[in-house]
Amino acid sequence: MTDFAERRRMMVDTQVRPSDVTKYPIIEALLSVAREDFVPVAQREGAYADRNMDLGGHRTLIEVRTLAKMLDALDIQRNELVLDVGCGLGYSTAVAAQMAEMVIGVEADETMFAEAQAQLSEAGADNAIVHLGPLAEGAAEHGPYDVIMVQGGVEELPATLLEQLKDGGRIAVIFMSGALGEVKVGYKQGDQISWRFEFNAGAEIMPGFDRAAAFSL
Repeated sequence: MTDFAERRRMMVDTQVRPSDVTKYPIIEALLSVAREDFVPVAQREGAYADRNMDLGGHRTLIEVRTLAKMLDALDIQRNELVLDVGCGLGYSTAVAAQMAEMVIGVEADETMFAEAQAQLSEAGADNAIVHLGPLAEGAAEHGPYDVIMVQGGVEELPATLLEQLKDGGRIAVIFMSGALGEVKVGYKQGDQISWRFEFNAGAEIMPGFDRAAAFSL
């Protein structure tokens, strides 16, 4: 039988700590959440591999290193409300729920939405729910949010999401330009967002986050 708990420890020791992520709440969350329960059954054995996992439909479960470094940059606090856009089967939502007051996952795929709800309940994440709807629209009815995480590649960030961020809030995005990606954190002050580069990473561009093709004759 596979020892997934040992694989979690190895994941943290070989993928997370060497990436200079050492904050106790992040390490504890990654050790506590059973990643294998939040991936497609056929891919359970690869749940702890050091790579992005293809979920189909231009959706990605981003590698743990990327998620951990995003969480490190966002520095989620216990009294904060978090929006997790493109939560897939719920892993990132479950991890963030270990650190936040409440997490709202957003999922457009009905099958993944149902699975995420079930797995979060099974994991005892009572401070996390999943909203079914277009990813680019977020979940305005539960906001505004202190923190927004986008779990996939972005060419163009919808203004709708930025509008759901509180004044003083933070948003982490994987901006893609071709095959190259940069994770940036945006800080909202009034109606303005100031972006800071954090690190390089990549993910497939999610539906609704691609740049509209320019029309030419």
